[in-house]
Amino acid sequence: MSLYAIGDLHFSTAVNKPMNVFGDNWTGHESKIIESWESNVVDDDLVLVLGDTSWGINLSEAKEDLDIINKLPGKKVFIKGNHDYWWTTVTGLNKLYDNMNFLQTNFYEYKDYAICGGRGWMCPNDVKFDENDAKIYKREENRLRLSLESARKKGYTKLIVITHYPPTNDRLEESLFTKLFEEYNVEKVIYGHLHGKESFKMGLKGFRNGVEYILASCDYIDFKLNKILD
Repeated sequence: MSLYAIGDLHFSTAVNKPMNVFGDNWTGHESKIIESWESNVVDDDLVLVLGDTSWGINLSEAKEDLDIINKLPGKKVFIKGNHDYWWTTVTGLNKLYDNMNFLQTNFYEYKDYAICGGRGWMCPNDVKFDENDAKIYKREENRLRLSLESARKKGYTKLIVITHYPPTNDRLEESLFTKLFEEYNVEKVIYGHLHGKESFKMGLKGFRNGVEYILASCDYIDFKLNKILD
């Protein structure tokens, strides 16, 4: 029962949104992801999907992509990305599939771990951070706190967090998110959102203050699922 992660699938079955504007490596990226998925994941495994899953504008468009993912091996846990316009409510989404779960203030049980998560947001001192971003930043920190607290109340001490956005700004400075993860003694934080070699430098990676940070946007991991735990 292994744990995998991948972010930013950007599937677009119902809409025409090619991703090769980010580089030729994105050509046929859906097939690359599916090939890696089918070659590595078995039905008892869990795959963490880190947001920006589908370009669908609404759920009926996105459902074509979700149906494809549903047929792939393993159980799946999703968080919302900044381009997941189709995302409705966690309650509604969690009624759609038996082996796909959607997180926001809730958590998912994996072995002796709790998988907590939320979208996250850009952090202060980022280039485009403004007053409206400050409000969303604090709201998303609170949502992550609710997710972590719900797991703690159930007795979980081993915690993994998934977010869409990086947990710091591009200067890798401390944030409400990094403070929160340290407060709850989170073991691993896995995130996506960043595309292209220059952007990869803006993501916190490795260990900081006891927390391991893992970037798993699909082009960073060459469109191959990243195994997190055996």
